[in-house]
Amino acid sequence: MREPSRGPWRRPEEPGTSKQYTMQIESDGRGVYALAFGAHPDDVELSCGATLLNIIGEGRQVAVCDLTRGEMGTLGTPESRRREAEAAARAMGYLERVQLDLGDSKLFYTEENLHAVVSVIRRFRPAALFCNPPDERHPDHVKASKLVSDACYYAGLRQLKTTFEGKEQEAHRPRHLFHYIQYRDLPPDMIVDVSRTFEASRRGVLAFASQFWQEGDPDAPATMIKRKEFLSGLEARARALGEQIGALYGEGFLLSAVPAVHSFTACFPDH
Repeated sequence: MREPSRGPWRRPEEPGTSKQYTMQIESDGRGVYALAFGAHPDDVELSCGATLLNIIGEGRQVAVCDLTRGEMGTLGTPESRRREAEAAARAMGYLERVQLDLGDSKLFYTEENLHAVVSVIRRFRPAALFCNPPDERHPDHVKASKLVSDACYYAGLRQLKTTFEGKEQEAHRPRHLFHYIQYRDLPPDMIVDVSRTFEASRRGVLAFASQFWQEGDPDAPATMIKRKEFLSGLEARARALGEQIGALYGEGFLLSAVPAVHSFTACFPDH
């Protein structure tokens, strides 16, 4: 196992409605393999960004959907956070990033919100879906987990009608649902080796500059992730997860179902 390099934290060059802001990067016409949802801008990058880079590095495409604009956050504004989300999308190389407006701190389980999430799933038609964990410190994360998990199932019902750009959408149910891990130290069901992509994924995290500690900003309001120690703590968790699988860095996930093994040696190789 190679030694960790130093300093991966280098900085890179109305609520309640279901309106969408979309940022499209590029498309090669092959479709999306993974769609990652976050309650707020930066949830995805902080929790599963390196895994998404693994998927992109394997030649597959990834899209991201922020359920809210993060307008109730202590730091930044909805406009600045949208610009940061754009920068993160460029740094990560997502196919597209969609930002819904379901209401920060008002992320309620309603038919309108459920249908908005179903519509996004049907639009991208992913095989793998990522979302917030069901047990979390922030209530919005818990609500997002339930909303997206249920939408993942309902998106496969043909009798549930949704439209996008005036056209009725076809039903689609993702094959795999993964919950990433956030504040609470939940025991993972699966750990992904992200040794090759962890440092690159930090460019996506650091695009959300308003949210993190910076030199020369002593009067900024204190938040859980604004602490000077937060980013090093995030790296320490990735190192600890990696250690469990004999890797430099790891990202942990909760599974929504017992995984099927179709090829034993592919899942459990001898090297």
